[in-house]
Amino acid sequence: MERRRVGILGATGMVGQRFIQLLSNHPWFEIAWLAASDRSAGKTYAEACKWKLDTPLPKRIAAMTLQPNVPEGSAIELPKIIFAALDADIARELEPKFAAAGCAVISNSSAFRMTADVPLVVPEVNSDHLALLETQSSRKDRGGRGGYIVTNPNCSAIGLVLALKPLEEKFGIESLFVSTMQAVSGAGYPGVASLDILGNVVPFIKNEEEKLQEEVGKLLGKRKSSGIELLDAKVSAHCNRVAVEDGHTECVSMKLKKKATREEILAAWSEFLPLQGQHLPTAPEQPVEYDEGVDRPQPRLDRMRGHGMAATVGRLRECTLLDWKFVVLSHNTIRGAAGAAVLNAEVLALLGKLDKLGVPLETFSAKAVAVTA
Repeated sequence: MERRRVGILGATGMVGQRFIQLLSNHPWFEIAWLAASDRSAGKTYAEACKWKLDTPLPKRIAAMTLQPNVPEGSAIELPKIIFAALDADIARELEPKFAAAGCAVISNSSAFRMTADVPLVVPEVNSDHLALLETQSSRKDRGGRGGYIVTNPNCSAIGLVLALKPLEEKFGIESLFVSTMQAVSGAGYPGVASLDILGNVVPFIKNEEEKLQEEVGKLLGKRKSSGIELLDAKVSAHCNRVAVEDGHTECVSMKLKKKATREEILAAWSEFLPLQGQHLPTAPEQPVEYDEGVDRPQPRLDRMRGHGMAATVGRLRECTLLDWKFVVLSHNTIRGAAGAAVLNAEVLALLGKLDKLGVPLETFSAKAVAVTA
């Protein structure tokens, strides 16, 4: 596939840095445009960014000049594919402007996740929800130029729904109880003050429980002609910040609509290969990996499975309150943020939904969604 020019909004933040790390040698995409806040625009990336990742800042990226974070006024031609790593309030203002300019805005923000015509997508779980783009790209307030917004979920929702999707398909889910232990990198940089988190657990993350409870319903919901019918299940979440650098751990109890044995649940996870054969560069070979260890998964040992894109499940056992309980771990800034958005872009490219951006509405025609095993 010919490499496509892409841009990054919010390029200097933690998720923006992950975008750069994942896209610097991507076979399908080439970083051509970087934007940040007004105080950083005009500086080189190296001058404006405090690089925090464990791989070197690429020299080409370090020398790039940061552009204003608006669709107009850039010294560089605006790419039609924009990865957005913005705070929700800023995203609510800026992302529609880029969509109206004919861009595919592939967002990590929560601003539009629950908007009726905006797909909230984890490709292994609900790629068919991308059909919502047919309606969204035709909206006059989006400029009628084929632009749109696609979102990926909250960092704690992604690992959870990867583990739940094959179980929902086979057995149905009646209710869920989940308690999260979320890494400090999920708060961005500088994140949580060291005196607040070292030797401590903070049992509150603003809006996190609400996001997790709502987004699971949309992600596991069914696409109907009228939109997305939310999953008919009760979800209760406790979200906690813990002194872990990367990797969100979640303890899950579930009640199934249909009884299942341990062997049937393990088989559902091992057979869950929805993107097999699609040859997407960022997709893990096995999206859900089960570890038999009595004390696994652990963030330090398991967060980089599938190059940080797999969810690791362990400790499956019967629950005395519901039916079954287990632990799931996923890398929050790779699978839970930048990597999720990059994978969404790969699926959009595969489906031809990056081919008609910026052209008048009457010439826009996207392919049918067909990312299935």
